[in-house]
This record gives sequence, structure tokens and C-alpha cells, in this order.
Amino acid sequence: MTDPLRVVIADDQALVRTGFRLILTADGIEVVGEAATGTQAIEAVRRTAPDVVLMDVRMPELDGLEATRRILTDGACTARIIILTTFDLDRYVYAALSAGASGFLLKDVSPEHLVGAVRLVRAGDALLAPAITRRLIERYAARDGQTAALHRELSTLTPRELEVLRMLARGLSNAELAERLRLSDATVKTHVARILSKLRLRDRAQAIVVAYETGLVTPGSRAD
Repeated sequence: MTDPLRVVIADDQALVRTGFRLILTADGIEVVGEAATGTQAIEAVRRTAPDVVLMDVRMPELDGLEATRRILTDGACTARIIILTTFDLDRYVYAALSAGASGFLLKDVSPEHLVGAVRLVRAGDALLAPAITRRLIERYAARDGQTAALHRELSTLTPRELEVLRMLARGLSNAELAERLRLSDATVKTHVARILSKLRLRDRAQAIVVAYETGLVTPGSRAD
């Protein structure tokens, strides 16, 4: 029997937390904790060890960005974090993705999309809305020598892995990558897994950030 999916909801608005809890529990997802501040979110994650955290960006005491950083720097933490925002081009969302968040959702998300997003992230995927994520990263990605130096591991990637990373950064799904490169789905998954392992990244969201920050992909270029 599969273990229940466990979620912590962090948002300073009680109505938002209540609404999300009702949606998730109605689909059999267990809400193991709630938080109204970033500090409470960190405590809730440490106390309950959830699979997924829904994290609002703007909260009192400690914002969601700093809470995300602190949670994900804990080597024992395996939780995946989804950032909640009312803005699809919020610089804080980009910073959160850089810090290791697995994706983001707008707060007006539909119930079906919310449930699907939580399940997707729990399965180990990144939550990427390609059009929004691409605009977000192209707008806020800052490339400089220091950032590039942090990711010299790009040199450990094979030519094929670099090609996969370029296309992945453009929002292509595994199925689209397989079709474009004339590879099997299994082979594409292997390439993606190796990229994440070599670059020591949590998921596709961080891989996209790295691709832009190192200049492997530049704003306006296409995944030809």
C-alpha cells in the first residue's frame, strides 16, 4: 500500500490555508501541518517531515524565500517545495527556484491543478509551466563569472547531455525530447537523471536555472 502523501501549507492568509487543505484532503492527501510565517513553516517541516510544502512567498517574520533556503539546506530534508505567488513574474519566485524549489503555482490555481501539482512534485518531477517559467528565468537570470564558476561541472556533461540540457531549459517534456532527438523515453530519462546527478541538482527547475545562468541557453534562443 502506498504511503499517504503528506503536505505542509505555509501562507499568512487563513482562508488560503483552509481552502487548500479542503481541496487536498478531499483527494486523499494528508495535510500534516500549517504555518502563517516563514519561521513556523520551518518548524512545521522539521516536526512533520512532509513530502511537499506549499510555500507562500510573502509572509511575516521570515519570507517564503528565506524559509525555502533554510529548509533545503538541511541535508536530512527530502521535502519538495512549491512556491505560491499572486504574480507570475515575481523575482522572488526566481530566487526560490535558484534556492531549490521544485516549481511555483499562482494562488488562483484550480483545485485539479493544485492536486496534480502536489502529486507531480512528490513523484520527483519539477512543476514547470513552460511559458511562465521561461519568461521568469529570462527576465531575472543573472549571468556573471562568479555564477558560472559555481557550475563548472558543466564540463562533466557529455555533448549529448549538454544538448538535452539546452532543450530541457526551453521547457520541452521528456516525450518532446525523445521525439526531437529520436531517442526512447527511457534513454531521455537516463540522460536527465545523469545531468541532475553530475550537477548536484534537485530537479528540472534547478537545471533550467543553471542553463540560463551559465549562458548555455540565452534569452530569445530556440530549442532547434
